[in-house]
Amino acid sequence: MRKEFKAQIIESISAQLQETPNFYITDISGLNAEQTTKLRRACYEADIKLTVVKNTLFHHVIKAMENEELEALVPTLKGNTAIMFTNVANSPAKLIKKFQKDGFEKPALKGAYVQECAFVGADKLEELASIKSKEELIGDIINLLQSPARNVISALESAGGKIAGIVKTLSEKEEK
Repeated sequence: MRKEFKAQIIESISAQLQETPNFYITDISGLNAEQTTKLRRACYEADIKLTVVKNTLFHHVIKAMENEELEALVPTLKGNTAIMFTNVANSPAKLIKKFQKDGFEKPALKGAYVQECAFVGADKLEELASIKSKEELIGDIINLLQSPARNVISALESAGGKIAGIVKTLSEKEEK
């Protein structure tokens, strides 16, 4: 591979990391054409960009970033490597779990860089899948904020006529 071509690939990967800072390092070797197509289709539907990279080129990208957390992922760059770039932190982990649940050994998680933290090893898959996305966190916050209001409204509705009678009595007392 020519030096200029390598520089273009490194630049392309660096730009992808700037655009989508969450990524998973996986091994997809051994998948046949049908399984690879199924994986690529599932990645496309989940808004995950799947890219096969040379370990040495990705290593150069990591070194150039000068980030200690990223450098913790260097030992995972052995064997065949595919990178799953994503904006939603937990979607690749959920996709990998789904494939494993369907009986596929691959893709296998090697490591991940999610929300500025490095995760090394396949044993981190469950932890990564449980990370909540921004939308899920916003939904949880909204539910927490709505909960007290729902409780008050529910109590008022369940009291029904009693509350109305109390309010009427209090308003009559104020008028006197």
